[in-house]
Amino acid sequence: MAKMIHSMIRVSDLDRSIRYYQQTLNLHPAGRFDMEDFSLVYLRNEESEFELELTFNRDAEEPYSHGSGYGHLAVSVEDARSFHAQMQEQGFNPTELKEFGQGEQIMARFFFLTDPDGYKIEVLERLGRFQ
Repeated sequence: MAKMIHSMIRVSDLDRSIRYYQQTLNLHPAGRFDMEDFSLVYLRNEESEFELELTFNRDAEEPYSHGSGYGHLAVSVEDARSFHAQMQEQGFNPTELKEFGQGEQIMARFFFLTDPDGYKIEVLERLGRFQ
């Protein structure tokens, strides 16, 4: 059986991205590998072993294109309303908090953040299948 261990995104300013993910999702470097042409930083927190790999290519001159295939990263939080308010207070410009479901049952309560390189992050409340 396969175990998911990380997802990688390319970033244009490594320090800015590390700060962003520390301030928004409490992700901290768990490993850093600086090579001649690139750096890899693996971010995680105590909530999960899954890591976000930030790849910084020193020779990149143009902003990265997300293409038509990239959708978003997703994280779960205990209380989406309070986390949304916290992100607003800190100036991270979350999208509107939304809910959807079937009948009386709420299936998801969520909003999105956008990191400095334009990557979307879906923030879901821990309910239903989004534990």
